Amino acid sequence: MSNPNLPRPDMAYYPQGSAPEYSQQQGYGKLEERPARPKISFASHTRQPSSTSNNRDTRLTLDGGWVLARRSRIPSKAWNRQSIQIFADFHDFDSPRGSRSQRAAEREDDDDESMPSGHTRNSSISSIASLDKALPEPPYHIFTLAKKKQLVYIVSLAGLFSPLSSNIYFPALNQISTDLKVSVSLVSLTITVYMIVQGIAPSFWGPFSDTIGRRPVFVGTFLVYLAANVGLAFSDSFAALMVFRGIQAAGSAATISIGAGVIGDITTARERGGLIGIFGGIRMMGQSIGPVFGGIITQYLGFRAIFWFLFGLGALTLGLIVLLLPETLRSIAGNGTVRLTGFQRPLLYSFKEQPEVLKESESDTPKRTVTWSSLISPMRFLFEKDVFVSLFFGSIVYTVWSMVTSTTTDLFQTRFHLNNLMIGLAFLPNGAGCVAGSYLTGYLMDYDYRTVESQYKKERGIPDDMKLDKKTADGFPIEKSRLRNIWWIVLIFIITTAVYGFSLNLNILAIPLILQFFIAYSATAVFSLNSALVIDLYPGASASATAVNNLMRCSVGAAGVAIAQPIIDAIGAGFTFFMLALITGVLSPLLVVEWYFGEQWRLERVARLKRQKEIKATRNALETTSVTVLEKVTVDTVPGNKKPAGAKGMENKI
Repeated sequence: MSNPNLPRPDMAYYPQGSAPEYSQQQGYGKLEERPARPKISFASHTRQPSSTSNNRDTRLTLDGGWVLARRSRIPSKAWNRQSIQIFADFHDFDSPRGSRSQRAAEREDDDDESMPSGHTRNSSISSIASLDKALPEPPYHIFTLAKKKQLVYIVSLAGLFSPLSSNIYFPALNQISTDLKVSVSLVSLTITVYMIVQGIAPSFWGPFSDTIGRRPVFVGTFLVYLAANVGLAFSDSFAALMVFRGIQAAGSAATISIGAGVIGDITTARERGGLIGIFGGIRMMGQSIGPVFGGIITQYLGFRAIFWFLFGLGALTLGLIVLLLPETLRSIAGNGTVRLTGFQRPLLYSFKEQPEVLKESESDTPKRTVTWSSLISPMRFLFEKDVFVSLFFGSIVYTVWSMVTSTTTDLFQTRFHLNNLMIGLAFLPNGAGCVAGSYLTGYLMDYDYRTVESQYKKERGIPDDMKLDKKTADGFPIEKSRLRNIWWIVLIFIITTAVYGFSLNLNILAIPLILQFFIAYSATAVFSLNSALVIDLYPGASASATAVNNLMRCSVGAAGVAIAQPIIDAIGAGFTFFMLALITGVLSPLLVVEWYFGEQWRLERVARLKRQKEIKATRNALETTSVTVLEKVTVDTVPGNKKPAGAKGMENKI
């Protein structure tokens, strides 16, 4: 057994010839036999570990007849501080944080007896630095593409509940108005309340999921959601309906930002577009099937049965999350190589061992703590110019689309005299447009990324078959890869919105339905591009960034929904939607600003955050040094204290 008081590196020295000849296959953590690598210059240790293990992965031959072998468990007992530090440096090749060589230079291990004569910490660090250049960068995540898609399907099903709970409600507005004896305009306020809470709640849940993990927050939100649906099913007053409708939004809305967080945890920018397309496509099915189910249930069972239906479907989804979804937060699970414990493990791992575990220790990604500052810190994203420009334009498109959707029930019943069931079916083109927009845009994003990546490699002389890593991707124009085809998508949205309101006067139902399809298609395409870009700008806090995106969209959208019906009553549907199309067109130059200045703003932010991090690290180092000197002085000056071994070396340093 390993010493529990020591760190748990996954490196071990073996005498040459006794180490297993295994290596890690790049990308998926599979093991394959192959010859040992060429010798790499490195000062060797003289102490041999007391035991070895059959759990191994990678070997490197070092000077002095030693072999450095990767291990998923550490041998017993015979580890000293210097060994642990050097092993930790190699261990960090698999860490998203990179090598710990710089931190190794701050350790005080010069007097370690296990180091051979002439071996210094600086020589170890220089050797590690040379290895850092020689070895390939570890995979961002070891899950196979099939495994990643499985997780995306699960979080997409969870994300379905936010749009489903909103849209399944629309065909029931008139029946709710009759049963509760309030006006349709007053019942429409429950939609506004839902959207407001839908925008605010993820800003609370998102930082929690970026701190304590995706799984516990997923479970917490679904428990809130299930309780809200029970309350809605028993609501017999308009006030109770308003309250529980807000709680329902609080439970369902965060599933989108948490799902986006999971995708950000396990995917790179190169593969993210297609998976976000799947995520958005399944999620947006709620726009399509929600009103249909709502119309059928309301027509035959009454509006209260809607909430029992949502309760049952939510309980089923919660069961799938508990059974199948592992923790993916990188500060807990790393790149998938850390063994999960406790609630981090899906129930499936109780019957089937977690695959591809390469280390027993915790992830090396810095962990965060939940504080008031962490809860409000995502709001700072809005003060970043590139983020604000992207989010603001996306919120305008979302608002216009929401105004089209929220007024459909009243406009279609007034103009075409449809019952609840037919109203539900009338939402199908809108939902189909949402699904098509999300799926097709996902493939479009992957194509655009590959195109921009090819141009980027050609300009910098990078081989086509070489994958971009943190070093070679420095300065990659991610903004242009996401916005490359957005111009014609926005043009479709503006044109179809401008003529939608006037088409209602023709009394031909097919025309506004077709226009709704294209409005929904183009709006959802903008949402997908917008969401992918926000995750790319903040990959380490993807859930929080998505929550801020949701906050801005829903806040502006709630205001638009609240004033939509009064404006239509005042100037008519035709001029209302023409005005909204005009506003969208006037604000579309924001995309041009993002195209030309987004990369510059992003790089300035990265440099600023890097300087702040360096200043903080320097301050912490100075504080640590001050404490060390104070302890040394205390030991030397207190009468009766015996000077510890190695104190002479410490005095020379001071």
